Amino acid sequence: MRKSAGQDYSIVALDKFIRATRDSGYKSTSSAVAELIDNALQARASEIAVSVTVGEASGDHPLLLSVVDNGSGMDARTLRNALRFGGSSRFNNRSGLGRYGMGLPNSSLSQAQRVTVHTWRSQRGQVLTSYLDIDEIASGDLTEVPEPVVAARPTFINGHPSGTAVTWSRCDRLDNRRISTLTRRLLPSLGRRFRYFLWNGLSLKINGEPVEPVDPLFLNPDSRFSGATQFGDELAIEVAANPDNRETAGVVRIRFSELPVESWSKLGNDEKRLRGISKGAGVSVVRGGREVDYGWFFLNGKRRENYDDWWRCEISFDPVLDEAFGITHTKQQIRPMPHLVEAIAPDIEASARALNARARKAHLAVKTAERFSASEGRATEKDVMLPPLPAGHRPRDEQVLGALGKTLPPPPVGADAQRKTEYRIVAKTLNETLFFNYARDDGRFVLVINPDHPFYRVIYKPLLDADTPAEATLRGHIDLLLLAAARTEALLEKQADLKLAEAIRKGWSDTLATLLNG
Repeated sequence: MRKSAGQDYSIVALDKFIRATRDSGYKSTSSAVAELIDNALQARASEIAVSVTVGEASGDHPLLLSVVDNGSGMDARTLRNALRFGGSSRFNNRSGLGRYGMGLPNSSLSQAQRVTVHTWRSQRGQVLTSYLDIDEIASGDLTEVPEPVVAARPTFINGHPSGTAVTWSRCDRLDNRRISTLTRRLLPSLGRRFRYFLWNGLSLKINGEPVEPVDPLFLNPDSRFSGATQFGDELAIEVAANPDNRETAGVVRIRFSELPVESWSKLGNDEKRLRGISKGAGVSVVRGGREVDYGWFFLNGKRRENYDDWWRCEISFDPVLDEAFGITHTKQQIRPMPHLVEAIAPDIEASARALNARARKAHLAVKTAERFSASEGRATEKDVMLPPLPAGHRPRDEQVLGALGKTLPPPPVGADAQRKTEYRIVAKTLNETLFFNYARDDGRFVLVINPDHPFYRVIYKPLLDADTPAEATLRGHIDLLLLAAARTEALLEKQADLKLAEAIRKGWSDTLATLLNG
């Protein structure tokens, strides 16, 4: 086809394309750095070092960011292609982390005005280098990737027998200009994205500091923080890659975890933020062992609440399902297709709602326990002034304690158990219509309040939920009144006396319920 004189009708207006591509959608510096780490892992690197330093050049953008790996390195042709947009030799290859050959140039120029690559394939072999520069491309001075040239062996390659070093200079779009702040944010972000590789032995460092694996589910003991428990069994759902062609399919695996409300809810706000508990609710989407997105996915109509901070979900899939998940070339977000949402969202939403309810109930139990503590402490303190409880426990006590299960902490042991009785108040549904029950054990006295009794709903719970000092004092007095009644009954030893006391307590509870019910 004949070219029009004086006009440029090339498919890509290079000067404008190179500036526009800088805004191609990387969410953060971490997302862009992750692309370079993907390339290193694709080259079978086992050691990757990220460094952020101040370069020798002065100006508004003096920071340098480099990623050095001990991978297989590249020859001249591969290096030149790697710096081309879409120039990968592995285009559309789903066996690794990349597919499109856009990662190196696209991520680099989204953060810096110049990217320089050094690569070598043996200890004594040549070091090849080439580059891309925004200003040179925009001015028309650079219209193709420069042919690689031999360079002196840089000191930053750390003696690796083979590898690649990517350096960003004139970094004008990094998330932060302070090296310490940028490093602090990169550490947990990369630790979460590449957690599976770190668990499998990858050495990843940022300015010499090891990146610790971050498990958003808090399940893996080899993570920065752990302590959650898996909720239910892992789900495995087969999904077609394309709804119009059901022959190609893959398996989506879904796991849920439940965070320990009882112990972690007592952490301070700063510690909760550090661990990623506060405002950390969401679903981690993992492609081929690498996290590609994190957010509020596949939950349909369920709105996000504070209680959702106390559970997590992980969805993992193989690259064969890239189209179903809507994976883009930046590998940092998903746009799931309707048939995928239809296949997996109902199960995810159902589990999310169940976990939300469990978290709500667990927080209520913690709140209740905290508000019982003052009454428990006062009764424990005053116990030495009261007639001693008989040693041991009776069959009726065993029945009550057995029904409580893990709700109740173990009895005190050692010297403390010999000196005084420890009092506990527990809100637990009773099979009987009683308002309260009790059990005595060696070193422990337990009062069980029935939340299904009208007295609890009408009078006690409003006092329990209230925050004013007067209402807290009144509820504490009710606690002590019930403890006194239960402890007095616990002093009885004769079977006939016990039966009479239990009959009176039952009759009192039933009469009270009748009077309080509408």
